Amino acid sequence: MDKRVKFDFEIYFTNGGSIKGEDFRLDILGDNISDKELADYIIEDLRLLMVGQTKILNKEILTEPHKRKPINKKIENDLLIDLSHTIEHGLVTYKGLPAPIVCDYLSRENSKQFYEVGTEFQIGKIEMVTNTGTYIDCPFHRFENGKDLSEVGLECFTDLDAIVIRIPFSETLAITEEHLKNYEIRNRAVLIHTGWDSNWNTEKYYENHPYLTEGAAKYLRDCSIKLVGIDSHNIDSTLGKTRPVHTTLLGAEILIVEHLCNLYLLPKDGFTFSAIPPKFKGVGTFPVRAMAKLTKTN
Repeated sequence: MDKRVKFDFEIYFTNGGSIKGEDFRLDILGDNISDKELADYIIEDLRLLMVGQTKILNKEILTEPHKRKPINKKIENDLLIDLSHTIEHGLVTYKGLPAPIVCDYLSRENSKQFYEVGTEFQIGKIEMVTNTGTYIDCPFHRFENGKDLSEVGLECFTDLDAIVIRIPFSETLAITEEHLKNYEIRNRAVLIHTGWDSNWNTEKYYENHPYLTEGAAKYLRDCSIKLVGIDSHNIDSTLGKTRPVHTTLLGAEILIVEHLCNLYLLPKDGFTFSAIPPKFKGVGTFPVRAMAKLTKTN
């Protein structure tokens, strides 16, 4: 059954004055809608400026036929998919590198001495190497004079047109340029889905993992991609001491995201990819909250 919302509202302006409305009715998707969504819709629909406090009053959900397009349709259509592993105390991303230490710098109990009764805070302390969890590599990770995280533009990290190329680890560990041909990849983020993330946080994850060959890296470079991500332990083979894929891609200022997960949830394309790190000077690698944004078609 279709749902509508009936409500009153009050909107106050930062430069003085207000407007009020009573018994408004709007079509909605689902069985509920938040006060903030309602307020945002009214402000946008009426093209209001200088808006301060807003109040939604006497809200009631009604079962009535829709009169027009539901106001929260756009919100329902934007779907974010988390592609990052959770970082926690003691997590081992690479054998030989220390696991993160996550603890209190100031506990809630100890904070009581600084604040009024009932006011408590926790200030956390984290000690970890930057190659922890799902992380991004920029040129400084490989090259002394390459761009560090503070020097790479935001446009390189966010809302990149993306494509998933599926190459199951059960079929091959060595991903060559032949696996990457016949796809539209120029100026896109290329995400390699091997399924290796199913071994995350197990002994199997660290060895004999899927990787790109040097030829594959050169092919991606020559196709002018913007970023490459993989759901494996390393984008390079770790059997030797050279890292030709890192060298080739980072040398061309193509960012790398390793240890992705949940790529099976994504379509082949039709989504954007984001992986934004903090703005650190003198750092070439750092964990990210990698995500895909899809627009569903109803």
